[in-house]
This record gives sequence, structure tokens and C-alpha cells, in this order.
Amino acid sequence: MKIKILATGGTFDKIYYDAKSDFHIGDPMATPILDEAKVTIDYQVESILQKDSLDIDDDDREIIRQKVLQEDCDKILITHGTDTMVDTAMCLLDIENKTVVITGAMQPARMRYSDAAFNLGFAASAVQILSPGIYIAMNGQILDPRSTRKNVAQSRFESI
Repeated sequence: MKIKILATGGTFDKIYYDAKSDFHIGDPMATPILDEAKVTIDYQVESILQKDSLDIDDDDREIIRQKVLQEDCDKILITHGTDTMVDTAMCLLDIENKTVVITGAMQPARMRYSDAAFNLGFAASAVQILSPGIYIAMNGQILDPRSTRKNVAQSRFESI
């Protein structure tokens, strides 16, 4: 069972340069995280955007959507910035016969205390066992994007 991982940037792949919070989106962190964990699933990582999710617009969402539709693989994991991942998930809801799990991180994967590795591993497991559909995997939960929000004050995702 092959999993396609589409990296779109976001906090997951951020590199901070100085105390003023200057950042750039780096190479996808999914490969080094999965390599370090000695993951043996068959996967391929492809970077399709390198944007902070606040900068992802409808044109970018269409790029993501078309990539998912054109992908031969039916198990797709998307790493995405947390601020607009629900918006992107909503744009994918009518895609059939594919299991798509979107995950992200509240802290960059390159930081020591990050939720990125846990969220990626959780999402990689989820995409293998869930029925076809569109899901968000954050904070140890599988969430339906139609009833999910980011709780900024508590730094987590929750059902509403």
C-alpha cells in the first residue's frame, strides 16, 4: 500500500532565521522524520507548495485539489499549515475513492519541542486504515473538516 505525501509548506516545514521571527519554508520535513523513525511503509514525498498557510489562496487550493485528483495513489497525506488547513480540506470534500488526511504542526518540525513528528506518524497510520474521505489528523484526533476548528488560545484542533 503506497502513500503519497504532498507537502505544502506551513509551520511544519518552516525555518526561523532570527529573533524577529523571519522565516522561510524549507524542504519538506516528512522524509527526515519518517527516516528517523525507521518507518517501513511505502511512501513518496512531493513538495507542491512552499507557503505559509495564511498565504494559500483559492488558486493554490485548486493546485492541491488537482494534484489529489490526478494522483494514482488512493492514500494521500497532506502536510499543511494549521491556519487554513480546514479551508483546504473543505475544498477537497467532493473527491471520491481516495483517503486524504491533512496534518500540520503548531511548532516547526525543526524545533526540539514540536508536535510535527507525532502528527505525521498519527496521520500516516490514519491514512492506511480510514475509509475513503477527507480528514484532518491533529492532536491525536481524526476530525471531520465540516465540524472542525483551530482553537488558537489552546493551541489545538477541536470538533465544534
